[in-house]
This record gives sequence, C-alpha cells and structure tokens, in this order.
Amino acid sequence: MTSIPGTPGATDPGGTPEATGERRVSETLHFARRNPKLLIGSGIVLALLAIGLVGPLFIDHAPNAYVGPQSQPPNSEYWLGTTTFGQDIWAQFVFGMRSTFLTGLLGGGIAFLVGTTVGFVAGYKGGIVDEVLNMLTNVVLVLPGMVVLIVAVAYLDVRGLVVQALFIGLTSWPWAARAVRSQALSLASRDYVDLARLSGRRTWRIITSEIAPNMSSYLVMSFILLFGGAILIAAGLDFIGLGPAGGVSLGLMLENAGSWSALQLGMWWWFVPPGAGITALVGSMYILNVGLDEVFNPKLREL
Repeated sequence: MTSIPGTPGATDPGGTPEATGERRVSETLHFARRNPKLLIGSGIVLALLAIGLVGPLFIDHAPNAYVGPQSQPPNSEYWLGTTTFGQDIWAQFVFGMRSTFLTGLLGGGIAFLVGTTVGFVAGYKGGIVDEVLNMLTNVVLVLPGMVVLIVAVAYLDVRGLVVQALFIGLTSWPWAARAVRSQALSLASRDYVDLARLSGRRTWRIITSEIAPNMSSYLVMSFILLFGGAILIAAGLDFIGLGPAGGVSLGLMLENAGSWSALQLGMWWWFVPPGAGITALVGSMYILNVGLDEVFNPKLREL
C-alpha cells in the first residue's frame, strides 16, 4: 500500500483550504486521465460489471435450466456452448458474474467496515483500547482463515451467498485494521486533530471529519484489495463444493466442470470462460489499484 499523499490539513500560503482542495482534486483528475493502468483496469472492471448487470436482462431462461442440445461447442445460438446436460454456459456466465460481484461487494464491504472501524478506534484512542483491539486483531490474523471458512460453511444448514460473504468478511478484516491503525495513529497527533478534540467534538465526529478524509485514497485502495480478495476466497470455496446451494457463480461453474470431467472430454468452453472471468476481474482490480497508487502518490506520478 502507498503512504498518505500530501500533508494532511496543510494549505497553500496563498489560498484558502477550499481553493487548495479544489486544486488537489483537479490535479488528481489530471493524472488519473493520463494513467494507462488506471484506465485499463477500470475499463475491464466496468465492462465485466456491465455484463453482470445488463446480461441477465436479455436471457429468457434460468441459468441452470436444460434448454439446448448437450455438449455443444460455442455457436451462434449458444455463444459459449452448452454443458453435458444442455445448460447454456453464457447464461451461467452472466448470472455468475453478477453473483461474483455481489459476493465481492458484500464480503469486501463487511471486511472493510470492520477493519476500518477497529483501526480508526485503536489508532485514535490509543492506550488500553488500542491494546485490546490490537490483541483481537492479532488473534484473528493468526487463525487459518480458509480452514475456518471451510469448517464453518461445511457445517451450516444454509449456504446462501449472503452467509458466505458474511463469513468471508468476518475473517478478512485484520490486515486492513492494522494498516488503518498505523495511519490513524500518526494522524491522531496532528495539531488540527488536537484542536478538534479540545473543541469538544465527539470521537466519531473527529474520525469521520478530520482523520478519515485525509486517508481517503488509502481507504479506496484498501477496499479494492478486500473486494478482490473476497472474490478469490469465494471462488475457492465454490470450487471445493462449499458454494451456495442451488446458486450460480463463476466458482461453481468451475466446480461443475471439474466434477463432470469437462477437461477430459475436451469441453474447454465449460471451464475456460469462468476461469478467464475470475482472472480478468481480480487481475484488473490489481492493475486498477496500482494505477490509483501512482495517481495518489506524488512520488510515483508520471508527468
């Protein structure tokens, strides 16, 4: 992750804080438009998101319905072919892409909320509060996350997407909490934070109005990483047969393709699309994150 760009709370000698903020936003947008990694990464993510959101509107059958001839390669009627049961792989792909985005949003979002909350409170409060929250973070951090997820999901009667995302979020937040804590600990000693504290503002008001805005770029990149991590974890659970019962996702498509010997049968159109979709989505998020790092960090900017 990158360090916090600029000096929090600082203004130009010849301008107001509002004018300084506008100049910073304009400067950031200028470099964002010129950064190829940011443009490529965001373009791929938006394209895949459009497939997941718009694609299902043009499909008139359920993704797991038996609608065509069996084991058909891609053709004009079935764009990605069919499975050994006559299921439309294109329909599964677009519905699976939507489920994958939803899992990443929920799982990454939960991890982000928990991690940033713990990090901000620990970094700002310090003392015994910091020690207790840091101990809790370290305990969760050393737990084998995937093993915990496998055991928890395997013994649950309900394997819905929301339940899966909830467990992913509750086991993925510690590193974000530690990263946010280190930054909040530094910002909590700044003069403008001390002034806000002396004015009688509440803790959450100080965190949300004085500390968090100066970490906005850092927080955005943390969420992107958590989003991509949640997608990979969910795909791993789906691939070993612990995905949502009766649902559809890119990971479940890979699991079904493996279970029914698609590789041995030469049905590449069954396992290549979901694998390529997961790779493209997570890889583009990494590229997007690198681009944001170069835009927000003045030392990495390309003129």
